Amino acid sequence: MSEFETEPADILGRLRELREADAPTHGGHVLSYVYDSGMAELDELAAAAVRIVQPVNGLDPTTFTSVAVLEREVLGFVRGILHGDTDVVGSVTTGGTESCLLAVKTARDNWRKRGGTGQPRLLAPVTVHAAFQKAAHYFGLELDLVSVDPSTGAVEADALTARLGPDVALVVVSAPSYPFAGLDPVEEVAAAALAAGIDCHVDACIGGLVLPFWAGLRPWDFAVPGVTSISADLHKFGYSPKGASVLLQRDRDRQRTQYFATTRWPGYPVVNPTILGSKSAGSLAASWAIIHALGVDGFARLAASCERSTSALIATISGIEGLRIVGSPVGPLIAVTSDDSVPADRQIDPHHWADQVRSHGWLLQLQPSITQDNGTRLPRTTHLTITPVTEGVLAELTAALAAAADEVRGVPPVNPADVLGSLPPLGSGALDSETAFGLLTAMGLGAGGGLPERMAPLLAIMEGLPAPVAERLLTELLARLVEPLA
Repeated sequence: MSEFETEPADILGRLRELREADAPTHGGHVLSYVYDSGMAELDELAAAAVRIVQPVNGLDPTTFTSVAVLEREVLGFVRGILHGDTDVVGSVTTGGTESCLLAVKTARDNWRKRGGTGQPRLLAPVTVHAAFQKAAHYFGLELDLVSVDPSTGAVEADALTARLGPDVALVVVSAPSYPFAGLDPVEEVAAAALAAGIDCHVDACIGGLVLPFWAGLRPWDFAVPGVTSISADLHKFGYSPKGASVLLQRDRDRQRTQYFATTRWPGYPVVNPTILGSKSAGSLAASWAIIHALGVDGFARLAASCERSTSALIATISGIEGLRIVGSPVGPLIAVTSDDSVPADRQIDPHHWADQVRSHGWLLQLQPSITQDNGTRLPRTTHLTITPVTEGVLAELTAALAAAADEVRGVPPVNPADVLGSLPPLGSGALDSETAFGLLTAMGLGAGGGLPERMAPLLAIMEGLPAPVAERLLTELLARLVEPLA
């Protein structure tokens, strides 16, 4: 007689059924969220490494000494490709968000050590990753976002450096930015920050393990004086399972401020370099195994594949009437918007295009337009992340992109006002859970309805609503997805 309430085979069978509803994680048909090396043997190696350390608690490397060795070797590899010297030290974290949070927390605390008083300021382009908005919210910094050029998504160095001041605890630049794939002016900003005695963080969460092998880039890493920290995700172009990232910091004394330590309780001494205490060693072990398997040459080969595919896709999209590439993409990312230089009946709305590409079996990421503080509006775009597996499906993908464009060319963009006109009036007060859920239901969401097949109308609603209302509705939508069923 089995000791289990449900047989393991049945449990795993249900898990496989649930996975069938997910977007595919391999094969290159999802151009965001997943980073497929195209090497099945690398996935098997990572899975085997995870299994070996499955019971290990990464909390205490003095008890589980393998954790210290794995982390030391991972940090050493990433430090090497980012031109860090022996004064650069760091931590492996559970993802880019944790790396960014810790970079901000460290800078804030060091700013206070230098005599900073009052509320510190976090300075960055508006294109900086939303994790820094979260960090400012969590750690009590004023968020100062600098507008970028709406046509290119690029920020001017002078626009950032002009706003440096004694209350700035940290200035952040991206390599590259996620929304528009722009490489921010790292050299100019870091030099100004160094002269002013201000920390400068380079968010290379998406680019950190691929840009070192990208051709023709201006310096952006620890080779640049004034760069005090860099975040780089192992679970992106390091091809490891979620979640693993690296935060590297220049100067041991700076980095030690990242730690939390206490002996002021009756339990074991707590010394944490990261936000988590107990944590899995699985992604760390997988990252370590992949780094040793690929080495510098292996990462370079995979980056070269990404570069070839990115160049090919830029050429394809640039040749589609009605669409244009935003700015000059750096790295394996592309943002696409409507080409306003052609007649309206020849333009292609990027969100209609993304929805239509999905009908051909490919998932692109829709990005909403937003109004910047200077009154200019960034365009709605569609985002593509290119991985090594893309090269093997490039012909199919480019055919789908072109066919979808032909099918929606001239279709007017969704007008937010038209969609919002069908909703009940919004009150002036804060939305409670039931009111927010009612609005979602009126949109055809929630109540078991799931997400719509076409996302352009939903993105238009989010563009048309005040940001606090849109954020509240999205919070309710995500919260309801995981609530236990009645």
